[in-house]
Amino acid sequence: MGIDSSLESFVEDCPKILELNELQQKRLALMVGQVEETVGVDHLVNCLAENTSMAGDGVIRCYVGFEPSGKAHIGWKVISLQLRRMLEADANVLIFLADWHAWVNDKFDGVMEDIQTTATYMEETFRALLEYPEEGDGPGQLRFVWASQIMDSGDYWARVLRCSKGATLAKVRKTFTIMGRDEASSDHDLSKFYYPAMQASDIFEMEIDVALGGMDQRKAHMFMRDVATRWNWKKPTCLHTPILSSLKASGIRMESFDHKMSKSDPSGAILLHDSEKALRKKMQKHAYLAPEDPLSPVYELAEHVVLPEWGEILVTPNPKFGEPSNWTNLDEFKAAVADGTLHPLDAKLGIANGISRGLQRVNEHFEKHPETLDAVTSLRK
Repeated sequence: MGIDSSLESFVEDCPKILELNELQQKRLALMVGQVEETVGVDHLVNCLAENTSMAGDGVIRCYVGFEPSGKAHIGWKVISLQLRRMLEADANVLIFLADWHAWVNDKFDGVMEDIQTTATYMEETFRALLEYPEEGDGPGQLRFVWASQIMDSGDYWARVLRCSKGATLAKVRKTFTIMGRDEASSDHDLSKFYYPAMQASDIFEMEIDVALGGMDQRKAHMFMRDVATRWNWKKPTCLHTPILSSLKASGIRMESFDHKMSKSDPSGAILLHDSEKALRKKMQKHAYLAPEDPLSPVYELAEHVVLPEWGEILVTPNPKFGEPSNWTNLDEFKAAVADGTLHPLDAKLGIANGISRGLQRVNEHFEKHPETLDAVTSLRK
């Protein structure tokens, strides 16, 4: 039996992949085949091979955590496309709404009511993004857990202390980027030093098999794996998705994620609630696309949003300037822009149309049920 090409790079470190049957390999490929980085694939392979999991019931549980901090931007779309693949692979998808973590991180000035209003909005948004899957604790189902639901347990706080044990302040400071903060930003606030231990505890407490997050969450996941080593706990597999750049970003990408798309710069970010007209205007006016530069954020959107969802980029120029075209290969799309076959504006608008197409379900939901979105819109910043 041939092995899926997306699994070949893992075989040297985890030869047990070759022992999986065809269905098991297909599930594994769905889960790891399109992320930027996989750490600790062996746990996931063992779960599939032995029909087990952290909880011992064979249900592979995938977690992704979010601070409720405002309206959604297109980065949520990248995560949701991966979550769809996890659901298709019969994993249980758990979206963790970290209300207390947002409070520690001073979101909405620490007003918990506002944080929790935003958490409810996030539930609605992800249901729409994931096309309303069945909800529950079983394979292929979706569920939501709030931090405030699990933090009443004394066992949880005992675990937080264990996760803190042996972690130096200097080491914890290095993880502050997971909160969107620099290393020196929180020396006046002890609560922020507990944040990485809380995030690690969440994963262990909920018996998670797959911890999913953007590459900006890598330090948190590595901290969690170090904790597991210290206490001889089983380590979940970690999956990291790409970070989308600001529409305005150009040139070499820095590891500090200075290029990261942020809703604090509205002209450089795509919000999930942008109308088709607004999105086209942003792409036309602000999106950097120089034919000679292969690092355009427009290409990132093509690679990580439009092509994974639709398998194609439809470009429809003004009839005065060309014929419609259909692109299924990113390299060919880039080459067409570079050699002038595609005008950069037409390429940008083709990506805008693909993104808008993928946001229709979210927009339809909030047109029918505007209350929660309106409540978030009215909140203090």
